[in-house]
Amino acid sequence: MAEKLAPEKRHSFIHNGQKVFEWDQTLEEVNMYITLPPNVPPKLFYCKLQSKHVEVGIKGNPPYLNHDLTSPVKTDCSFWTLEDDIMHITLQKRDKGQTWASPIVGEGQLDPYPTDLEQKRLMLQRFQEENPGFDFSQAQFNGGCPDPRTFMGGIRSD
Repeated sequence: MAEKLAPEKRHSFIHNGQKVFEWDQTLEEVNMYITLPPNVPPKLFYCKLQSKHVEVGIKGNPPYLNHDLTSPVKTDCSFWTLEDDIMHITLQKRDKGQTWASPIVGEGQLDPYPTDLEQKRLMLQRFQEENPGFDFSQAQFNGGCPDPRTFMGGIRSD
């Protein structure tokens, strides 16, 4: 049932007509997907993750991405991998349940409507996590959706 509440599709950050990266999020993580250029040995790619900053590039060249993150992350639980021709960056949210409008500050922000849809999906994920015997995949909200981070006393920490 929880799979039904997973992100349906990735969001794309497009700059000057070119896709910079795709991303999605869950209650706990923000995932970034960067298509790697062909014919570059994998060992030349790098990714530096800090609490509030990400830098991605090819060694010996200016960074491809060098931006502050929208919100802080847990660096000890965040990581990156190379999968086929994709760099997958997993950012562990420091504030579980927080809805991010974009992984990086000031770039590729979602419009209010998609942000509201994300917040509703994360709220339903929270309900599913707290009530595993129920199926919330078809649930709907009338009007505004509460913040999944703070609604009814906030998210429980394990």
